[in-house]
Amino acid sequence: MAVETSLLSPLGPPACEKDAKALKFIERMTRDADEVQERVLGEILSRNAETEYLRRYKLGGATDRETFKAKIPVVTYEDLQPEIQRIANGDRSPILSSQPISEFLTSSGTSAGERKLMPTIKEELDRRQLLYSLLMPVMNIYVPGLDKGKGLYFLFVKSETITPGGLVARPVLTSYYNSDHFKSRPFDPYNVYTSTNESILCPDSFQSMYTQMLCGLYQRQEVLRVGAIFASGLLRAIHFLQVHWEQLVHDIATGTLNSKITDATVRESLSPFLKPNSELASFITGECSKGNWKGIITRIWPNTKYLDVIVTGAMAQYIPTLEYYSGGLPMACTMYASSECYFGLNLKVMSKPSQVSYTIMPNMAYFEFLPHEPSASSPNDIEDAGQGTIQGDNQLPRLVDLVDVQLGKEYELVITTYAGLNRYRVGDILRVTGFYNSAPQFQFVRRKNVLLSIDSDKTDEAELQKAVENASELLHEFDTNVVEYTSYADTKTIPGHYVIYWELMVKDNAGPSQEVLDQCCLVMEESLNSVYRQGRVECKSIGPLEIRVVKNGTFEELMDYAISRGASINQYKVPRCVNFTPIVELLDSRMVSSHFSPALPSWTPQRR
Repeated sequence: MAVETSLLSPLGPPACEKDAKALKFIERMTRDADEVQERVLGEILSRNAETEYLRRYKLGGATDRETFKAKIPVVTYEDLQPEIQRIANGDRSPILSSQPISEFLTSSGTSAGERKLMPTIKEELDRRQLLYSLLMPVMNIYVPGLDKGKGLYFLFVKSETITPGGLVARPVLTSYYNSDHFKSRPFDPYNVYTSTNESILCPDSFQSMYTQMLCGLYQRQEVLRVGAIFASGLLRAIHFLQVHWEQLVHDIATGTLNSKITDATVRESLSPFLKPNSELASFITGECSKGNWKGIITRIWPNTKYLDVIVTGAMAQYIPTLEYYSGGLPMACTMYASSECYFGLNLKVMSKPSQVSYTIMPNMAYFEFLPHEPSASSPNDIEDAGQGTIQGDNQLPRLVDLVDVQLGKEYELVITTYAGLNRYRVGDILRVTGFYNSAPQFQFVRRKNVLLSIDSDKTDEAELQKAVENASELLHEFDTNVVEYTSYADTKTIPGHYVIYWELMVKDNAGPSQEVLDQCCLVMEESLNSVYRQGRVECKSIGPLEIRVVKNGTFEELMDYAISRGASINQYKVPRCVNFTPIVELLDSRMVSSHFSPALPSWTPQRR
C-alpha cells in the first residue's frame, strides 16, 4: 500500500499508513519533549492537587516545575510505604491519586524481603497500550514482511494476591495479559501469536509452557520471530523442549493432548491444532534426537528473522547461550519499562545488544534525573571499576530535567506518575548515549544495589549477607565458621542458579557432613526474598542454590590477584559478587566440594 508523502517519518519508510501515523506520533513527542513534559507535569499536579500527599507539602494548587521541585521531596519506596499500606488495607480516600487505585503492580525489586506494591489506576493500561502500539511500526522499518507470519512468544502469568482491602496485587505483565487490552485486542497482522490466549493465561507454568511450545511446533513454518520477555525465559523454553520433546512429538503424531494438560479451557483452545502429523513428528524427532542443539531455533523454526528478548542489564549474561541456540540471530530489545511506569522504546531495534539505547517517551510520565558519579577504580570490584555512588544521599544535587541531561553522563531515574508516585527514585542507573530530536536516549547500566539476578529476582548485598549468616549457624556445632564468601550468577545451566563460594575454618577434624552443607543451601534459599523463592517454586525460573567450598587460602589468592591488577592492599575488600571469568576460574580451581539445596524453599502467595 502506498503511503502519503506527508506521513513519511525521518525514522524510515513506514510499512503502511497506520505505521506512518505511529511514527509521526513518535516524531512529535520527541521533537517537543520539553513542552510535553511541562504539560504532563501540569496534568498530574492539577489532577492530584487535592490528594493527601500533595496537600501535605502545601503545593497550593501550583502546577509549575519550580514550585514542584522546591516543595516536593525526592523519595524511595520505603518513604511511601505507610501510605501504600493504608491503601492496601482498604483506605479509599485520595491519598496518592485523585483517581481510585485499581490494583497494585508488584515490582521485582524487593522491600524487606517482599515485592513492592506499586499503585496504579485504570487509565495506565491505555498509556501502556499506546507504547505497545509503537513497537511494531518501528520494527517494520528494519524487518519487512512481518505481517506474513506469526510470532512464537513464550508469555506467562504469575500468581495474584489480594490485599486486606480487597485490591489485586500482581506483576505488571500479568495485569496486562489479563486485561481486555490484551485478551480482546483488535486483529493486527503484524502482531499475531502462535499461542492461544488460554495457554498464555493458564496459571500452571507446565501446562502453559507445554501448550505454547506445542502450538509453536505445529505452526513452525509460519514463525517469523521468536521471543519471551527476558532472555532467561526464552532459554527456559529451549530447555523445556530438550526435556519434553518426546511427549510433544507423541501428541503431534497422534493428534492428542498430553493428559497432564488438565485445564479445560486450554484443552479446548488447542482442539483446532490437534491433528495427526507424522511428517512433522518425524522432523522434530530427527532434530531433537541429534544431541547437538546448536542453532536449534533456526533448525526448527527456519523462517525466524530475529529474537525478541531483553538482553540488557543482568540479562546480558545470557547472550552467548542465545547466540548458540539461535545460530547468531539478531536480538531485538524493543522497549524499556517497569512496574512503576513504562518509559520508552528502542528506535534502532536491530542494534547489537551492547549498543541498545532507549528513547524516553515524554508523554508517559514526568521524568527527572539524579546525577550519578561512577566511582574510580574500586578495590571492591576487581573486574569492573564502577559500582558507582550517588552523590551525597543526604544532600541531593538538583535534579535534571529530561531534555537537560548531558551526553555520556550517568543518572538515576526519578519519576512522577499519574497514579501518584511523586519524585520517586526508580533505582535504575542510565547512561546518556545520544538524542533523537530533543528526547535523550539512554543505555541501561544496571539496577542500583543489585548483586545477583537470574530472572526477575534481585538480591542485594544485605540479603546475601543475612542468608550466609543464617546458614552458617548450622556449622557452629561442628566448630566450623565461614571465613569468607563471594557469589556468582551461574547461567551456564538452565535454569540458572546462585553459586556461593565459601572458605571454611574447621576446628574439629570431622567438620560438617555433606548433608549439613546441603542443608545450608536450603537455609540460604529460605532467607532470600519472595521473588527469588517464587522463581524457584512456582515459575521454575531459578535452579537450586549451590555452595562451593574452596580450599583454605583461596581468598588470599583472590586478594593477590586484585593487587596485581592495581587494587590497593590497604583498601581491598572481598567482592561479594564476581563475574570476571579469570576470577571464577580461580575459585573453581580451588573447589573441594559442591553442595546443592536438597528441596524447594517455602513459598505461598501472601495477602499483603
